[in-house]
This record gives sequence, structure tokens and C-alpha cells, in this order.
Amino acid sequence: MLRIALYQPDIPQNTGALLRLGACLGTPVDIIGPCGFVITDRGLRRAGMDYLDMAVMQRHDSWPAFLDALTARQGRLILLTTTATQAYSEFHYAPGDTLLLGRESAGAPEEVHARADARLRIPMLKGRRSLNMALCAAMALGEALRQVNGFPVLSEGAA
Repeated sequence: MLRIALYQPDIPQNTGALLRLGACLGTPVDIIGPCGFVITDRGLRRAGMDYLDMAVMQRHDSWPAFLDALTARQGRLILLTTTATQAYSEFHYAPGDTLLLGRESAGAPEEVHARADARLRIPMLKGRRSLNMALCAAMALGEALRQVNGFPVLSEGAA
């Protein structure tokens, strides 16, 4: 199973959107604290809507606590970062991979970069700094799910 992890997220609306994405696609979301907001924030609820109760979320008080959980799962850590040279679409994903996104305001620190098994970027036009982190996660997760045949089976009436 693929996972999404958020390193010390700053913006509750992005976290809510990613929890909604995880709920809809059956992808657990790890939230690595401390967060820049209270996890019960109204913005989180507004973006996640009624999907938050369906999301599988695991909170970690710190980076070391998250690493302990990652080690127990024996999965690879895939960091999405603007400083990477490899495109997310050229990477070979595997079941058990965790897609990690850094803080909206500051990205991920060097110790996170050093621990990542792979660092990937979303190719953009020259002169553009970055995309919204929820959009980046959705793009990379979509490609990873496609590669591992991990999308949910469509049910009748699904969009």
C-alpha cells in the first residue's frame, strides 16, 4: 500500500485536501509534527469536508517517531522536492512507498533529504518556483498508483 506523509505541514487546507485525497483513493496519510496549526482547525475540516472521518491518518509527534514507523513498515521514503533532478514520472514506484512532502513555507530540512531513498520533482516551466503541495502529492500519487495498479476498483455510479 502506498502512503502520503506530510512533514510539519503549515496550511490546514492543504492537509485537509490531502486527507480527502487519501480517503477517496484508500491511501493512508502520515502527519509528522509539530504542525503549524491545531489539527482540529476549521480550514482542515472545510477542505476535507465529510471525508475526514473516512481518512486513515497516523500522527507522529516528531521526525524520529515517523522514522520508527517507517522502519517497521519497511517501505521506501520518496521525497517530492523542487531541488530534485529526477522527474516523478520517470521513477519506478513500488507498493509500500511513502510519498513525503515538506512544509509549505520551508520545504524539508537537510536531514529529511538525507534520509530519503529517492528525491523527485514535478517538471515545470522555467521561472516557476513551485506548485501547491496538495497538487504535487496528487500528481505523484496518481502516477504511483497507476504503476502499482493500486487505484480502487470503480464502482457503479462513480465519477
